[in-house]
Amino acid sequence: MSTKPRRMLGNKEMASCLQVMRVLQSYLDGHTDEMTARRVANHLEACRRCGMEASIYREMKAALARQAKPLDDESLGRLRQFSLSLTQRHDAEDSKPGADEAPPSA
Repeated sequence: MSTKPRRMLGNKEMASCLQVMRVLQSYLDGHTDEMTARRVANHLEACRRCGMEASIYREMKAALARQAKPLDDESLGRLRQFSLSLTQRHDAEDSKPGADEAPPSA
C-alpha cells in the first residue's frame, strides 16, 4: 500500500461526484493532499448523495474499530469488494448524461 497522498488534478474548488468516489477512502483515511481534501470536503458538504456515502463509510470504519478482534481475511475481502462495487456504480451513474445535474425539486 502506498503512503503517498492521493491527489486530484485540476484547480476547481469542488470535485465532481466521480472524483470524490475515486478518492473517498483515501480522504477518510487522511491520505490525500491538502487541495484534494479541501475539494472533497466542499463536495461532501454540497452533495447529499456523496455525503451519505461518506457517512456510511465512517460508520463502517468506526464499527470495525470497536471490534475486539482483528478482521479476518474473508470479511476484509468482502468489504473491499463492496467498496469497489460502490465506486463502479458511481462511475456508471456519473457517465450518464445529466448525472451532475441536481434532481428536480418537489
